[in-house]
Amino acid sequence: MILCVTPNTAIDRTLIVPGFRAGEALHAERALVVAGGKGLNVARVIRLLGGEARCAGFLGGHNGRLFAELAEREGLRGAWTWVEHETRTCVIIVDPEHGQATGVYEPGATLSLEDWARLQADVLRESTDASAVCFSGSLPSGVPPKAFADLIASLGAAGRRVWVDTSSAALQAALAAEPFGIKVNGLEAGAVLGRDVQGVAAALEAADELRRAGPTLVVLTLGASGAVLVSERECWHAQPPPVRAMSSVGSGDAFLAGLVTGLESGSGCSDALRRAVAAGTANALSAGGGQFAMADFNRLLRETVIRQH
Repeated sequence: MILCVTPNTAIDRTLIVPGFRAGEALHAERALVVAGGKGLNVARVIRLLGGEARCAGFLGGHNGRLFAELAEREGLRGAWTWVEHETRTCVIIVDPEHGQATGVYEPGATLSLEDWARLQADVLRESTDASAVCFSGSLPSGVPPKAFADLIASLGAAGRRVWVDTSSAALQAALAAEPFGIKVNGLEAGAVLGRDVQGVAAALEAADELRRAGPTLVVLTLGASGAVLVSERECWHAQPPPVRAMSSVGSGDAFLAGLVTGLESGSGCSDALRRAVAAGTANALSAGGGQFAMADFNRLLRETVIRQH
């Protein structure tokens, strides 16, 4: 089982609006309302790829109850930490004609250290039968990055393989806590390292620099240019075939799910990276985060090219 932790959960309302134009009165072709947040997308793809996932995170208020119900309807098992504050709602507008997605994300509630301590206890309890724990997304306001690092260190000390997909100060703190793996994109890596990270060569160099800060593995995604993986002994680049994307929302989460399920099933780094790139690319062909056709995944898996550096 893989435990997927989303500290900043949200109800995601995705509107499909062909030819979307700002400033006009438009009608949505359809709407998708799901329990959202990056970790929920990771869990969806883990299940889609045949793995077992459990979800954790903060929920509160009427929206929190709706969130829990939506997750249950999907078969996403949750161990939620309840707080007084209302769970946020986020709106994503997908224009399939132009392959663009516009996200409007409400800020999360400000939480206390007592709230975080309860989440930490819940995560440690739920992780006892987990082979890996994935933290995805930002920290709630009010939670210091050091508290996040302490939880990562506690899980590592308990023998859990921890993966982190976050940014800014939370990413800096996570690096120092020495998780098993870090997944970042070029912008997130560049913000930490203080330079632009563009292209495969720069990505390999940046990933290795981040790895030397503490993690065992670092994976850096490059959008249409694929992704790189760096460990102490190996460096790989995986390149997907060209596709006509509908929405990139959730593709990084699908990528992480493909990577972790591959590694946890015994695949080597190269095969796991290939699965990750295929899953992330397949996700870009659909409007909902963490939802794609297995036929697309299998085709992209065959067509993704991987090279060792």
